[in-house]
Amino acid sequence: KEMGVKLELVNTAWDGIIPALLTKKFDIIMSGMTITPQRNLQINFADPAVVVGQTILIRKELADEVDSYRDLNDPKYTIATKLGVTADFATKKYMPKAKLKLFETEPEAAMEVINGKADAFVYDLPYCAIFYAQHKKQLAFLDEPFTYEPLAWAVRKGDPDFINWLNNFLAQIKGDGRYDMIYKKWFESDAWLEQVQ
Repeated sequence: KEMGVKLELVNTAWDGIIPALLTKKFDIIMSGMTITPQRNLQINFADPAVVVGQTILIRKELADEVDSYRDLNDPKYTIATKLGVTADFATKKYMPKAKLKLFETEPEAAMEVINGKADAFVYDLPYCAIFYAQHKKQLAFLDEPFTYEPLAWAVRKGDPDFINWLNNFLAQIKGDGRYDMIYKKWFESDAWLEQVQ
């Protein structure tokens, strides 16, 4: 709206999202991509729109014995997450002794905990918060992030004007209160879930 263009959403598999951007299937990635040095070699990021980290959903019956990611670093635990994302890398780095089950989608991985086939699900704070709100009876939520992950919009290299516009837009909405309003709606409340179900 602010840019004066029509929004067209392009549903893309995660493992193909950067190649799709590079081959001009769309102009920007706005799906909560973590800034990493490896990704930055291929694409440019605007300033972080939000900073999150990895959090953990566990089977409710484990709430008395598991207080942090450190407790899950044990071969007796099975952890599920999505393949090829920062949750996958963080689990391997911080919980290398645990058994790891990798899935193509977040819901598949999270449902492993609900179905008793995994002890924990590791993923970004926003996704875990939403999933927990929908399954509070079966899960406990370790909501303190154990990683630092700035999420940002990504564009192809060689377009400094687009990056400049995005950074200025982000600064403007942070300054005029719109950012806080949006953040509170989507990250601090789950009331919006009723509108999408």
